[in-house]
Amino acid sequence: MPLTPLDIHNKEFSRSFRGYDEDEVNEFLDQIIKDFEMLIRENKELEDKLNEQTEKLDHFTNIEETLNKSILVAQEAAEEVKRNAQKEAKLIIKEAEKNADRIVNEALSKARKIALEIEELKKQSKVFRTRFKMLVEAQLDMLNNDDWDHLLEYELDATELKATSAEEEDSLA
Repeated sequence: MPLTPLDIHNKEFSRSFRGYDEDEVNEFLDQIIKDFEMLIRENKELEDKLNEQTEKLDHFTNIEETLNKSILVAQEAAEEVKRNAQKEAKLIIKEAEKNADRIVNEALSKARKIALEIEELKKQSKVFRTRFKMLVEAQLDMLNNDDWDHLLEYELDATELKATSAEEEDSLA
């Protein structure tokens, strides 16, 4: 067990005939007691500081562990968000591809329908053209007919006109 200042102070030395000067020894012991008390106080202060620093170190170690755990949790959460985003992106792409295929198929179907309608309209225009051509040719044939010349040669008299007018009036009445 270490000495205390009190142990030093209470120490009694046996006396001998030719011993040391008692006052000198007591002064030296008093100086040792003061120095020893000062060392004990400093030691206590250092122990307190050490305990305080240890507590701070423990506190910061806990904070560090908490931060490390938080970082791990954040990284895991980020990875999860990334995985979910990739899954969602794949689903969106698949849906877009389906819609694109549907739109392309609808467009092809409409294009086929329009092509069929165009072919039908071409047939109808050929029929119309043929009929119109036949009509025009028939009209030209009528114009080229000699009956027109015969009508131009035909002359009416005034007496015939009167008879024709009278016949018309009778038929109206």
